[in-house]
Amino acid sequence: MIRESARAKISRRRWLLACLTTPLFQARAAAGLTVTSDGDNLHVVAPQLHFLTGKPLSRLHDGATVSFFSQITLLEPNQITEFRRAQERLTVSYDVWDEKFRLKVGTGGRLVSGLSAAETEALCLDNLAISALGLAPDRSFYLRLELRTLSPRELSAVVGDSGISMTRLIEAFSRKPRPDEDSWGPLLAGPLRLMDLTRTTGRRTRNG
Repeated sequence: MIRESARAKISRRRWLLACLTTPLFQARAAAGLTVTSDGDNLHVVAPQLHFLTGKPLSRLHDGATVSFFSQITLLEPNQITEFRRAQERLTVSYDVWDEKFRLKVGTGGRLVSGLSAAETEALCLDNLAISALGLAPDRSFYLRLELRTLSPRELSAVVGDSGISMTRLIEAFSRKPRPDEDSWGPLLAGPLRLMDLTRTTGRRTRNG
């Protein structure tokens, strides 16, 4: 009886510890992603997200151009049902003489040169947004951010002469990264409500 009582106390103690630590772990997981609004669009801030590292950085230093693809998804409170998503292509290159990065957003965006690694990452994220039109101010939702590179074969299938195939890009994000692909995230923020978000001004607009 004494052993059973001791086991019961230990079990209750573990259960209480689990209850106390679970919200802490969830808070830490969400701490890396902040969401703001300019009224029409939702924007992401993720200062702890660093993707100019590892294999992509080595390829850039070797003179290659690297395309990063982002996907922002708005989710229902169950964190499963999707009701909106937006993708973007971020093309990064590196000037080996000046030791500076260049960034082009989308297919027709302007090229920004003379950037440090930190400036490039910040500018990439600053150009990611998803439309908030039709989202009720008091509606609860989650926002998920994903970033990845694609294998040469997949890249040629996603990006063609007519532009980006959104269907193929969505398919790419729906599967696990291949060995020759890199991914970051998903980062999840929520539950959120439009009425509670920090409002920003002077941000770019998005038609997605």
